[in-house]
Amino acid sequence: MSTSPQPWHHGNITRSKAEDLLSKAARDGSFLLRDSESIQGAYALCVLYQNCVYTYRILPNEERKLSVQASEGVPIRFFSVLTDLVETYYSPNMGLATHLQFPVQKEEEPEEEPVKYPPQLPPRNFPGGMSANGSKEAHGGESQTSELACASLRDTYLQRLQHLDMSNLPEEHQQSIQEYFHTSLCLDAEQAQNGNPNLPRLKKLTMEICKHLNSEISRTLPTLEAFQRLLDQQLSPGVGRMRSQVTFCEFMRSWSSLQVKSELLGLTTKMFLKVDVETGKIYFKKYKDGPEDKYFVHNKILQLVKSQKVAKLVIVLETEKEKTLRKEFVFDDTKKREGFCQLLQQMKNKHSDKPEPDMITVFVGTWNMGNASPPHSIASWFQCKGQGKTRDDTADHIPHDIYVVGTQEDPLGEKEWIDTLKSALRGTTDISFKQIAVQTLWNIRIVVLAKPEHENRISHIFSDSVKTGIANALGNKGAVGVSFMFNGTSFGFVNSHLTSGSEKKIRRNQNYVSILRFLNLGDKKLNPFDITHRFTHLFWLGDLNYRIELPSTEAESIVTKIKQQQYQELLCRDQLTIEKGEGKVFLHYDEEEITFAPTYRFERDTRERYAYTKAKATGTKYNLPSWCDRVLRKSYPLVHVFCQSYGCTNDIMTSDHSPVFSTFEVGVVSQFVSKQDPNSVSQGGIKFMNCIATLMTKSKTKFFIEYHSSCLEKFVKSSEGENQDHSDGNIKVRFGNQLVPIISDPEYLLDQHILLCVKSTDCDESYGEGCVALRAAESSYTEFHVTLTHHGERTGTLTGGVQLRTSGGKQTEKLYDFIKVERDDSGAPKGKGLDHNNKFALPHPSDITNPNYMGVGYKSGGVTDRGWSYSMSPRSGSGGGGGVGGHGGKDQTHGNIFPKKTVYDHSAVRSPTGKAANNDVKPADMFDNPLYGSMGKSGGGGAKDSPDCQSSKDHLTAPDPYFSFPKPSDQDSDRPPVPTPRNRSYTCSETKPQCPAPTSFASLHPLSYTKNPVKPSRSEGGMVLTANKPPLPMKSRPGQADATSTKPRDYRDSSELPSKLRPPSRPIQPLPKEG
Repeated sequence: MSTSPQPWHHGNITRSKAEDLLSKAARDGSFLLRDSESIQGAYALCVLYQNCVYTYRILPNEERKLSVQASEGVPIRFFSVLTDLVETYYSPNMGLATHLQFPVQKEEEPEEEPVKYPPQLPPRNFPGGMSANGSKEAHGGESQTSELACASLRDTYLQRLQHLDMSNLPEEHQQSIQEYFHTSLCLDAEQAQNGNPNLPRLKKLTMEICKHLNSEISRTLPTLEAFQRLLDQQLSPGVGRMRSQVTFCEFMRSWSSLQVKSELLGLTTKMFLKVDVETGKIYFKKYKDGPEDKYFVHNKILQLVKSQKVAKLVIVLETEKEKTLRKEFVFDDTKKREGFCQLLQQMKNKHSDKPEPDMITVFVGTWNMGNASPPHSIASWFQCKGQGKTRDDTADHIPHDIYVVGTQEDPLGEKEWIDTLKSALRGTTDISFKQIAVQTLWNIRIVVLAKPEHENRISHIFSDSVKTGIANALGNKGAVGVSFMFNGTSFGFVNSHLTSGSEKKIRRNQNYVSILRFLNLGDKKLNPFDITHRFTHLFWLGDLNYRIELPSTEAESIVTKIKQQQYQELLCRDQLTIEKGEGKVFLHYDEEEITFAPTYRFERDTRERYAYTKAKATGTKYNLPSWCDRVLRKSYPLVHVFCQSYGCTNDIMTSDHSPVFSTFEVGVVSQFVSKQDPNSVSQGGIKFMNCIATLMTKSKTKFFIEYHSSCLEKFVKSSEGENQDHSDGNIKVRFGNQLVPIISDPEYLLDQHILLCVKSTDCDESYGEGCVALRAAESSYTEFHVTLTHHGERTGTLTGGVQLRTSGGKQTEKLYDFIKVERDDSGAPKGKGLDHNNKFALPHPSDITNPNYMGVGYKSGGVTDRGWSYSMSPRSGSGGGGGVGGHGGKDQTHGNIFPKKTVYDHSAVRSPTGKAANNDVKPADMFDNPLYGSMGKSGGGGAKDSPDCQSSKDHLTAPDPYFSFPKPSDQDSDRPPVPTPRNRSYTCSETKPQCPAPTSFASLHPLSYTKNPVKPSRSEGGMVLTANKPPLPMKSRPGQADATSTKPRDYRDSSELPSKLRPPSRPIQPLPKEG
C-alpha cells in the first residue's frame, strides 16, 4: 500500500475507479477523496452508504479555503487544508449520508520501466562545496576541487573542438569560440554553480557572433518578399501553369493508360483505357498507341459500379441521346481497379464546379526511427509501397490532401525533419506542401503538412503533449497531438509511444487512458468530452508497443509463421487485439485488417531477419516479432471514411522498426451559408423522445443531459431526469428534449451531430458521453441505441428516438457517391430485414451501394459493436429502390436527369404512431455556444417528456406525432405529412489486399454483358459485411406526395437516363410498435 501521509487522497483517478474501490471496501462509512473532473482545484468526497456511493464537492473560495457542499441546513465550514476537513467530517451529523469512518487507500502502482534519458548536457554542478557533516569545507580544498572540475570541463570541450570541422566559419568566429573555451568557460561554470543561470560570457559570445545578423536580415528580407510576391501572382490563362505543375500533369498522362479487354456480343475485344486528369477525359482505344478519337469528358461519366467477387468495373456513361451506356471491364486484381477508380475520382474532383471539396484524402504514417537518421530516400513510405494493403502503381503520384507523419525515437531536429518530409513529397508529387503544425515531446513528434490550396481552409489549429514516463513526469513515453478544422469538419491526430516490454500490457492500457484524459485538443468548450468525442474524425497512430502474447520459446515458431504469412494465427495473440476486444482500450475504434508482417524487431539494414533476443546484464531479453506500430481511427456515426491502404515498407531499414503507412478517403463539409430567406423559412427542430439512460453506477444522485453541437446556438441543459430503477450497480433515468437548430436547411442539418453528456446534479461530472447523427432521422422518426463512454470506459447506454423537422431545401451530390457496389439479390426478401423483436437490431443489408461509407453493418457473421445503431423504417414501393433492410429493385424513376435538384419540405413530420401532439413543452436551459455570436432568445428550448410513472419497462413509448414549438409555424398543421423514404443502403464487402502488379497495365478477362451485375449470395466469400461504411446521403427529399423521389442517382439497373416525368414515391409505412 501507499505510504502517502494522506492515504485517502487518490489524486486524479476516475469516478468509476473510485466507485470500484469503495465497492471493494464494502463497509458503510468507507470514503476517499479524488480530484474533481469538472472544476480545476476542486475535489470530490466519495462516501459509501447502504451500497450506494454519495459524492460531495469540495470547492475552494476566493481565499483558497475549502468547504464541503453537504445537505442544506448544515452550517458551511471552511478549512485551509484537506487533512483538517477530513478530520472534522469523522464526526456525525455533518450533513453527509453518513460520517466518515474507513479511509480507502490507494492501490499499488504497477512497476515502472527503466527510462532512457535523452542526451544530457555537460554537468553544471561540480564536486565539492559541502562536507559530510554539512559544513563548508576549508577554502583551500574547495578551491582545489573547483579548479580540477573546471580543468576537466575545459579539456573536454577543447578536445571536441579539435574534431569539429570549422573550416567554413569566419576566422574571427573561430577565434572567439576558442577563446571562450580557453578562458571564459570556467568563469561561467562557477557562476552556474553559485545559482546564476545567465552565463554572461556565453551570452556575450553569442551576441558578438550575431552582431551582423540583424542588418543582414533587414537587407535580405525585402528582396525575398518581393520575389515571393512575383511568384505568387497567378499567370494569365493563355500563358499556362508553372513548370512544376506542367511536369506533373505531363507525367500523369504518361502513366494513366490501362490495357483492358471488353466483351460485346460474345466477342472479346482488347482495349486500352487512358485517363487524362488534366483535360478531364477518358479514352477508349483498341491499341496502346492508337488514335484518341473515342473519349468521354468528365461530366459524362455518371457512375462507377464495382463487383464484389471479381475485379470487374462497370463505367456508366451518358450519351448524346440522353441514354446511358454501360461498359464492363475485368481487371487482373482489385488493386489495379482501385488505382483506376482513384484516377477517375481525382479527375472528377479537379473539374468539379463546387467551390469547396466534399471529399479529401489523408495520409497517416508512423515510424519508430530507432534514434537513427533516415535513409536518403523515404519515397516508398508516402507512395504506400511494400507489404499489406498497398496502392497500385497507377496511383503512385496522386498527391494526398493532408499528410500526417508521427515519429518516435526521432533523432533529428524539427526543421531538419520537416525539410526531409517536404523534400520527399516534392520528389513524388512536384508540390511544395505547407506546414500546418508540428509538436514534439522529447523524441516523439507529429508533423502535419497540407496542399497549398488548403491552407486557408484549415483553421482552429491546436497542439498538445502528455508525458506518461516514470510518474507521468518524463517524456520518454507519452503522446503528442494536433487538431484543426478543415472547413466545417474537425480532425484530431494523436501520435503516442507507449510503455515497452511484453509484460507491461496493463501499464500500456494506463498510458492510453492518461493520454485520453489529459491531451487537450479541439474545442475547449467541449469540456465534458474527451478527445474521442471532440472530432468528426480522430486518428491514433504510433508505436503502441503491444506485443504478441506467446512464450519466448515460441520465437522460432513465430518467425516461421511470418514467413508463411500466417498472420491471422498470430493476430489472435496480439495484445492490442485482445485488449481492444475486451473493451479495455480503444473502445469503438476501427483498424483496417492487418495483412503485413510484424514491423518490430528487425535487424538493422535488413528486413530478412528478426532480432528477437537482446543480451542484458540481467540475462537475455526477448522481443518477439510484433505489430507494435499501428494506426486506428474513430469517427462520428454515418460519416464517410474509407481506408485505401494500410501496410509497411520493405526498403527503409535504418531502424529496427519498419515505417507504417495508411491512407483514408474522408468526407468533409463546408462552412454553410443558407441561400434561403430567413423570414420565409419555417423553424427547424430536433426532438429527442423517450430517452432512457442506463448508467453503470452506484451513485445516489439525480441526472441531466447536456446537448452540444455546432448547429445549436447554445449548448442545451435538460431538465432533471426521472430515476426509474436502481438495481445493483445500474440506474435507469428517463429524459426527453426538444432542440432548435440555428439553421433548418437540410443541406446543413443532415451533416450535423449531437453530442450528449449525462451529468450528475451533485457534482456536475459526466457519467457518460455519446453521439447521435441527425442524418439517421432524415426521413422519419428513428430509434437509436448509443453506448455511453467516459475516459475510454463503457459506462452505460442511451436509447430513445430522434425526430427532425427541416425547412425546404435540396441536397447536392457528393463526390463519394460516384462509386457504388453492385447489389446482392440473395439476401432478405423485399421489404424485410429488420428484426422487429429487437428494436435496435442492425439491418441485414441486401442493397449494396457506396463501398466507401462507414456505417451500420455486420462483420464475419457477428454484430460489430460500433457504439451506436439506428433502427430505421423499412422502405416500400418499387420506386424506392431498397434501403435499410430492403431490397433494391430495378430503378424505375423518371424525371429530371439530376434528381438531386428536387425541393422538399418537412415543415411537418409525423411520427409512426399517428397520435396527437403533446404541446406541453418545458423549455430547457441554454448556454452560449462560442462558435456563434449571440443570436437572441430562441423561440423554444428543450423539454422533458412526461414519463409513464406507472411503468418502469425499458422500452420506448410512442413518440409524439407532431413537433410542438412555442413559435407557431406557417404550415397547415392539419395537413398529413408524407415522409418520403431515402434510398439508404449499406456496404457489405471488405476488399482483401492484393499483391502488387508487376506492370502498370491490367489484363482483363471476358465477361458476358448483362444489365444487372452479378449478385453473389450471402454464403459466398465476398459477402463479408463491415461496419465502416454508412448509407449514402440523400440527393433530394420531398415532403409532399407530388414531389419527386428522394432516390439518389443510381444507374446500376437502368440503361436509360431519367426522363422529365417521374411518378411519386409511395410514402413510408410506420414502423410497427410493440406494446
